[in-house]
Parts: sequence; C-alpha cells; structure tokens
Amino acid sequence: MRVATNTSESPAGRTGLTRASLRRPGFAAALIHRLSGIALALFLPMHFIALGTALQGADRLESFLGLTHNGFVRTAEWGLVCALAVHMALGLRVLAIEWLRYRERTALVVSGCLATAFAVGLLFLLSGA
Repeated sequence: MRVATNTSESPAGRTGLTRASLRRPGFAAALIHRLSGIALALFLPMHFIALGTALQGADRLESFLGLTHNGFVRTAEWGLVCALAVHMALGLRVLAIEWLRYRERTALVVSGCLATAFAVGLLFLLSGA
C-alpha cells in the first residue's frame, strides 16, 4: 500500500481542492447551487402526481391539495420556494461568469444571491399562500 506524501498525490491534490479553496465563496455557491438543484429534482415526482390528479377532476385535485394545509407541508413549500430562488439566482451568477467574464467581488455576489433568495422565500411566507 502506497501512502501519499505530498498534496499532488493525495485525492484532494488531484482534484485541486485544498482547505483554502473549500472556504472560498465560489465553492460554497457551487455547492449550494447543486444542492438546491437536487432538492428541486426530488420535488418533481410530487409535482407530477399533483398534475396527474388535476387531470382526474377538480374533486380529486381538491382532496390532494387538502394535504397542503398542515404545517410540515407549508414549511416544505417555503423550503422549495427558497431552493428555487437560490437555484435561479446562483444560476444567473454562473451565466454572468461564463458570458460576461465577471469574477470580481464573488463574496458580495454570492451573499446578494442568497439574500435575494431568502427575501423571495419570506415574501412567499408573508403572502399566506
């Protein structure tokens, strides 16, 4: 068994990840963007079930939507709206990096994206939807 002796031979060295790069705002933004995408993908089956019940008639859809009146589901809806807003805002950040070559003030841009996403989530909560 061979033991890695320097960073270029370790798994972190091969991928270019170091402790310093893991603490950078760009890495956090990429991680949050991917996690919010996974959350949205996990929601899709429930969305398709809701659409399927709508095709079976208004009464069937109304009974399905009756499940959304409990606190856990409302909290999950808020999380979903926040995940959608985060995914959109950080996706726009990625587009700005790729198309506009904009790379300055990453921490400020990531913070702005997250603040915008949670403001959208707060507006959703306050709207009483």
